[in-house]
Amino acid sequence: MIQVTRKDEREASENLIRRFNRKVMQSGILATVKAEQRFVKPISKIERRKKAIIRNERKNDKMKRIRLGVR
Repeated sequence: MIQVTRKDEREASENLIRRFNRKVMQSGILATVKAEQRFVKPISKIERRKKAIIRNERKNDKMKRIRLGVR
């Protein structure tokens, strides 16, 4: 998908760049490209849940240590 932005006669370059950036962000091109860069092998639901549980436990443990003032 190509984004075409034409400059008006009395339009400043900054405005043209801002308009172009807005069009690109709204089209979602960057989001799809970034998502495709990080390919993740498909894993089962059970494995995903296990990893999420471990992640949450580590996060909670870290927050608990921060609250106690222990690093």
